Amino acid sequence: MTEQASQEEISAEIEAIEAEARLDIARGSAAELHPRRNYPPYRSSVLRHPTHELVRVDPEEVERVSPAFGHTDVNVLESDLTIQHSGEPLGERITVSGRVLDGEARPVRHQLVELWQANAGGRYVHKRDQHPAPLDPNFTGVGRLITGDDGEYSFTTIKPGPYPWRNHLNAWRPAHIHFSLFGTAFTQRLITQMYFPGDPLFALDPIYQSITDPAARARLIGSYDHSLSVPEFSLGYRWDIVLTGPKSTWMESEEAHA
Repeated sequence: MTEQASQEEISAEIEAIEAEARLDIARGSAAELHPRRNYPPYRSSVLRHPTHELVRVDPEEVERVSPAFGHTDVNVLESDLTIQHSGEPLGERITVSGRVLDGEARPVRHQLVELWQANAGGRYVHKRDQHPAPLDPNFTGVGRLITGDDGEYSFTTIKPGPYPWRNHLNAWRPAHIHFSLFGTAFTQRLITQMYFPGDPLFALDPIYQSITDPAARARLIGSYDHSLSVPEFSLGYRWDIVLTGPKSTWMESEEAHA
């Protein structure tokens, strides 16, 4: 078995890539707004990133056998992840709200948005997640909604916990929520993650750091918004999702691991 790298070794690799990216910008290169497909500190990307041009398929052919969705398929109660079971889920209740926008700051209306996340203990309801943290019988960690006329969305959920992963020795992922956005068909899908302000794990996480532009990374962090907090119930976070343009939100590439 290959010996796992230490956090110190991973952090040194991250800093070297960051320094290289800063030097490239100083030489006139554009900032890298999206993660590198081959990012050595993220160990599995070395084995899985594509080395040839992608093969495109006809989306119309795919759509003939893909499932369809409509506005009536999404119940308004699905955006509240705290009421899906008979009891109260454990953890800190939060409200996550924002807008889905295009590159010109125009609202993206009637967009299907899906959310999935770990529970307060940092564990997903999935058979492949064997992290020795408790499962919460009252929290599944999935929800969805359709954006409104102003591109707005709002979820009520539980703040997820950080969790270990086996990228290197003592590797921990910062707390985050996955977002999936659809266009007009299932072949038009974008996936991203929202993080929480002030997380001490940011500098140690190769997935977050694989975006070498600091401003692009910062756009993944939601901001605390007291006006979104619900009295006696939940704290509020605001996070806008920008789909295109130079200030777009990072989206996982078609080849990336979600």
